[in-house]
Amino acid sequence: MKHRGKIWLGLGMLVLVLASATMPVIAAEEGAKKLGRPEGLVPYVPTPYDVVEEMLKMADVKTSDVVFDLGCGDGRIVVMAAKKFGAKKCVGVDINPERVKEARELAKKEGVEDRVTIVQEDLAVTNFSTATVVTLYLLPEYNRALRPKLERLLPLGARVVSHDFDMPPIWKPVQVKEFADKDGGHHTLYLWVINEEMKKRVAEEKAKAAAARKAAGGTKKGTGGTKTGGTKQAK
Repeated sequence: MKHRGKIWLGLGMLVLVLASATMPVIAAEEGAKKLGRPEGLVPYVPTPYDVVEEMLKMADVKTSDVVFDLGCGDGRIVVMAAKKFGAKKCVGVDINPERVKEARELAKKEGVEDRVTIVQEDLAVTNFSTATVVTLYLLPEYNRALRPKLERLLPLGARVVSHDFDMPPIWKPVQVKEFADKDGGHHTLYLWVINEEMKKRVAEEKAKAAAARKAAGGTKKGTGGTKTGGTKQAK
């Protein structure tokens, strides 16, 4: 898989959710259970700094933006977003305590502690509804699992940038960029913008879920069985 890792993600998930400066390696079936990067399953492979910068440029990060990096690794994306791009608030999320420690140390070293917050938690419980930018470094199946939550939580106009992996078949990128890092590594970057069509899909899916719950409730009420007594046998 080239020379990068994969991030552990499950069902249900813009400050630019800068999806991850790194990607954890995980078993595919675990993706449906949990978001985050479990210790022991994640080889830490940082995204090159020039690729990080290109992702932030692609997302057009400004001083008014809130940037989320899901699976933040050593924190390089959120730190660069704050220091070089001036983003007003940046949040890195990682489940690995070692990465969280490194990220906090980097934010302190670069003098951006006032605008960078590093959170240690499972991505499944992360609330990134304040994000205007989100970056991702996930395999396609995890991107697809994440899509409904991105559509549900992110505001209209929020930008989502993915490193190397698309989000087919529903999301069509508004921009795709091929990029070579300084060491000759090849990278493909994808950009999406949360739009009205996505929000309409959220409403439709919500209505379908409500209808299904209502139907299930009606079926349950109407299927009460008749209690029958057995016949005693003569001894």
